[in-house]
Amino acid sequence: MEHTYLGRTGVNVSRLCLGTMNFGPNTEERDAFRIMDAALDAGINFFDTANVYGGRDRRGWTEEIIGRWFAQGGGRRDRVVLATKVFGEGMDQNDGPNNVRGLSGFKVRRHLEASLKRLQTDRVELYQMHHVDRRTPWEELWEAFSVLVNQGKIMYVGASNFAGWHLVKAQAAAREHRFLGLVSEQHKYSLLCRTPELEVLPAALDLGIGVIPWSPLAGGLLGGNALKAQPGSRSAGQQERANEIRGQLEAFAALCREIGEREDVVALAWMLANPAITAPIIGPRTIEQLQGSLRAVEVELSRDVLAQLDGIFPGPGGPAPEAYAW
Repeated sequence: MEHTYLGRTGVNVSRLCLGTMNFGPNTEERDAFRIMDAALDAGINFFDTANVYGGRDRRGWTEEIIGRWFAQGGGRRDRVVLATKVFGEGMDQNDGPNNVRGLSGFKVRRHLEASLKRLQTDRVELYQMHHVDRRTPWEELWEAFSVLVNQGKIMYVGASNFAGWHLVKAQAAAREHRFLGLVSEQHKYSLLCRTPELEVLPAALDLGIGVIPWSPLAGGLLGGNALKAQPGSRSAGQQERANEIRGQLEAFAALCREIGEREDVVALAWMLANPAITAPIIGPRTIEQLQGSLRAVEVELSRDVLAQLDGIFPGPGGPAPEAYAW
């Protein structure tokens, strides 16, 4: 498995990040254990989770599963670069009026302690803000994160779902606080969602922030089965979207057949060709899905294929600000 640096840090992480959102709701614990073991064996050392994964009534369930996997020993915890998130509602009744979506120094510290307990570990390598909170001053947040870094409970801070200007504002405040600031941004990005190319990706690249794309297969639309789904296998909204872009998906499938690679592999390989990308998040429900994704790091797409993909899935029009019409 190829590795790269996590943003401007000296930490090497795998070019694919194991997403764990399905663990619990869609993947039984024993199968989740098998997937995590197989990921480590394949060289994937970067695992992503969140304190709300598990479902509305089981928030924290996914972290608990990972914690029980760590508890088996065998060096599992020490081999993983672990990332989790904070922002959503928790499950602790003692949170009182603070049990709402958002961020604060109080919540960041309190929810980290709960995550560490569920994960059965004493630290998290990457602690991410799941969304931006425009109400909370950056001075408060960077003070809270710096305390946790000094305590050894987290190593780095990341963001998720931030706009380009949020990244810039966060980094400016971090410099004033004499703090490293953000090292990563987790963002929705795929061949079917290329808007981040306007501002988020250029800003992240300029600031030395690694981008960790979520939903790189566009919720399965780029996985190769979007046009072959059986009734009831996907939501009505997903099926409607697949029908709307049927022409693009058929052209994409034809190109993949021509070069002899599966659609999901090509979609991930296209993403890995972008220098702004650290590691797309794959969220396998089965060990077979995990094994199928590993091929992506071995595929190098030619300029001609990349140009054809641009033709099938046009980008937003060019890098900002050149793409803006004044």
